[in-house]
Amino acid sequence: MTDEAHERAQTGDDRPAPARPVLSPDLISPLATYAGAKPPAPQWFREAIAHAPERGFVESRGTRLEVLTWGEVGRPGLLFIHGNSAHADWWSFIAPFFAADYRVAAVSTAGMGGSDWRETYAMADFPGDAEAVARAAGLHASGAPPVYVGHSFGGAQTLYAAIRTPGQMRGAIIIDSGFRPRVARSEEEPVRSIPTADRAFRVYPDQAAALARFRLMPPQPVANAFIADFIARRSLKRAPAPDGRGEGWTWRFDPLMWSKLERAGWRPEPGMQAGATMPMVHIYGALSQLMVHREEGAPAIFPPHCQQIEIPEAHHHVMIDQPLALVSAIRAVLAGWPPAAHAPT
Repeated sequence: MTDEAHERAQTGDDRPAPARPVLSPDLISPLATYAGAKPPAPQWFREAIAHAPERGFVESRGTRLEVLTWGEVGRPGLLFIHGNSAHADWWSFIAPFFAADYRVAAVSTAGMGGSDWRETYAMADFPGDAEAVARAAGLHASGAPPVYVGHSFGGAQTLYAAIRTPGQMRGAIIIDSGFRPRVARSEEEPVRSIPTADRAFRVYPDQAAALARFRLMPPQPVANAFIADFIARRSLKRAPAPDGRGEGWTWRFDPLMWSKLERAGWRPEPGMQAGATMPMVHIYGALSQLMVHREEGAPAIFPPHCQQIEIPEAHHHVMIDQPLALVSAIRAVLAGWPPAAHAPT
C-alpha cells in the first residue's frame, strides 16, 4: 500500500517479495482517475464510518500504540489487527457492525498508523502489545479474553500469539494469511522492495498526488474505490517538503520496519500449533495469491482443527473486495463459538 519505491508484501511472509512485477495502470494507481476527489460511496459505508470510534493511545514497552474503540465496556471483546504497512482505520468500516454486541478495539501496531516507531521490531513483542491494548480497552471486562481478528501480517501475529500465549484470546479469526514456500536465498542478496537508510521516503507535493500513488500489496484490482480512498487518506501524514519549503504528504508507517524486524521464531514449525487449542478460523479470498502459494507448496501453518472459509470474488484484501461478506462470515463464526461470559451488571 505504498508508492513503487516502498512496496511490500501483505501475505504474512517474513519479508517482501524480491522482485517487482510488471503492473497495469489500474493496479499501479487505482485512485489516480479521481484526481484527489472522493469516489462515491454507498449508504451502508457512509453509515458505518459515521459510527466514529473513540481514539486514543495505549503504552506498551515504552511505545504509544494508536487504538480505536467502539461499543460498551463489559461486552465480549474483539481485537482487530491490520496487515503490513496498514493501520487501525482499515477496520473503521467493519468494526461498527459488531459494536452493538461487543466491545471492539482496533490497534495500529508499532511502527504503523499513528503508533510510535521503534528502533527494532520483533514478532515476540506482539503478544505483549496486544494484551496491553486489550486490557486498556476493556476487552477483558466481560470476564473472558477477547477474540483476535487479524488480517495478513496481523493474522500471522495472531497465530504467533495463539501458539505462544494462548490464554490471551478466546478464539482467533485469521483473514487471508499464509507463508510463501521456503526458497534458497543468500543473506547478502539485495531485496529491492525493502527500503534502506539511503532511500528516503517520498514526500508528495499535495494529497492528490499521494493518493494517486496508493496501491495494494500484493497487487490486485480495486473493486470498491471508495474503500481504498478511505484507507489511503488515513495512510498519509504531513511532512516537510524535500526542498525545505513548506509541507507535503508521505506515508505514516516506518519505511525501515522490515530492515529493523527480528524474524527469529516467526514461522510455525511442525508441532508448534499444538498449543493453540482455542477455536480458530481462517477466512480467505477465493482469488487471493494465497491460493497460488498453496499450489506452490506453501506449508500448512494452521492447527488441524482450524476451519477454512472461502469468500467468493475476493482477493487478498477481503475487507476491500467483499466487506459485507466478511462481516457476515465473522458474525457466523462468532455465533457458532461458545458464548463469552458477561460481567455482572
